Amino acid sequence: MNATFPSTPAAADAALVRGAAAPDAPSPLRGALQYFATLAIALAALPGLTACADMSGIAPHAQMRDAASLGLAAPAAGAARPSEAAQKSFAEATLPTDWWLGFGDGQLDALIDRALATNPNLKLTEARIDRAQAFIETARAADGPQLNGSLDVNRQLYSANGPYPPPLAGSVLNSGTARLSGSWEIDFFGKNRAALESALGSANAAQADAQAARLLLASNVARSYFQLARLKAQLGVAERTLAQRNETLRLVRDRVDAGLDTQLERRQSEGGLPEARQQIEAIQEQIALTRNALGALVGQPNAANALDFPALDAIHSIAIPGTLPADLLGRRPDVAAARWRVEAATQDVAVAKAQFYPNVNLTAFLGLSSIGLDRFAEAGSKEWGIGPAIRLPIFDSGRLRANLRGKAADVDAAVESYNAALLDAVHDAADQLASARSIDRQQAEQRHAQEAAEAAYDIARQRYQAGLGNYLNVLTAETAVLLQRRQAVDLEARRLDTQVALIRALGGGYAATTPGAAGAVATAAPAAATAAH
Repeated sequence: MNATFPSTPAAADAALVRGAAAPDAPSPLRGALQYFATLAIALAALPGLTACADMSGIAPHAQMRDAASLGLAAPAAGAARPSEAAQKSFAEATLPTDWWLGFGDGQLDALIDRALATNPNLKLTEARIDRAQAFIETARAADGPQLNGSLDVNRQLYSANGPYPPPLAGSVLNSGTARLSGSWEIDFFGKNRAALESALGSANAAQADAQAARLLLASNVARSYFQLARLKAQLGVAERTLAQRNETLRLVRDRVDAGLDTQLERRQSEGGLPEARQQIEAIQEQIALTRNALGALVGQPNAANALDFPALDAIHSIAIPGTLPADLLGRRPDVAAARWRVEAATQDVAVAKAQFYPNVNLTAFLGLSSIGLDRFAEAGSKEWGIGPAIRLPIFDSGRLRANLRGKAADVDAAVESYNAALLDAVHDAADQLASARSIDRQQAEQRHAQEAAEAAYDIARQRYQAGLGNYLNVLTAETAVLLQRRQAVDLEARRLDTQVALIRALGGGYAATTPGAAGAVATAAPAAATAAH
């Protein structure tokens, strides 16, 4: 095709902008009809293009456990109505999120509040929640229209040997382009929706993880605090033992001076003093270490140094359920987090499947473009375009199938992690319930044993003082008394510690903020299993 170019750069710019129409150029109406006809054919053929997707043989295989498989199913229809005591136990099973207030200890309340406000691990979980929320916004943005603006201004030397004929060839000219470009991916196959659901699942899992971290931190602070109470009581037993042995030593010395005992009894009595002092020192070491651990949990290393020793008998007990209803395990934040990860992994599979199908984008642009900036703002410099863009993977050497297989494996891993979390939850709660019941029975028996040991010790001392018994009987009786006193302290401390552990095992009052996030295990598990397939 021959063309005549103006002799001046400005005239050349105008000629290029105007563009001479070819004699056989189609009319605008004819061109529009051809465009829409082609578009209609492409859209009509779109469903047929999906037949190219080959996902056969790739699917998750893991099955989520349900409450019935764990022996936690609710009573069947027509079963006997639970007793009033059982109903009350179930009603009390819903623990408050600030459950530690039930112990009635102001120092403990202040420590836990401070730990929840300053602990770095909780700050880390909050950062993870923020990141998960950002992913949600990113996924949501992908489903909406996008608009971009651009402005390019160039001064260019056109090649004398390039595609442009003279006078452009070999000349230096200015050019400019200003454009608004928009695009909108039409989510025919649900890729963006699945990505959004996956991001929501990850965010819900992060929130549940944060609640699990909060519960773990509060329970660790409470357990460390009760450990201090136990050590205080043990220190009292050890100091009482030292005072008692000093008193016994004076009695032995008096009897030795009176010729009623030998140096053997005196040396035996003297040997008990350094042993008692060593026990006191060992307890003091444990107290220092526990204070340090409590300070680390609170986030202030010296915070525990100013505490008054709590007394075990001054700490209230918290009413806890005696059974394991299925819905309680559904309220455990770690189980809820595992359940949400299954949901997120399932949606990732949907995203991977959608990548097998055509990707349809509606694009448009509007702007100005010219060679020669003196005509840049003229009407003849305008340009626009609109139309769909369809992309279909035809051959990728198995990349999409490998990606889908990996996402299916992620679902299997998430399901098995959920099953493991569920089993651990049942195991943990059952162990704590068994320990709580056993400790109550042990305490009852221990009280009887201590009463008998104290009485036997009093009798042994009186008989020894009266010359009717030997010192070996006193030592034997004293050993039994010390054992029972220490055991009484340990059992009382274990009772409080087990209460905290059981509260943690039952979720610590966790309740999901999103509907269905931590529903009953009996209903959540089958639904997730169906979604995973």
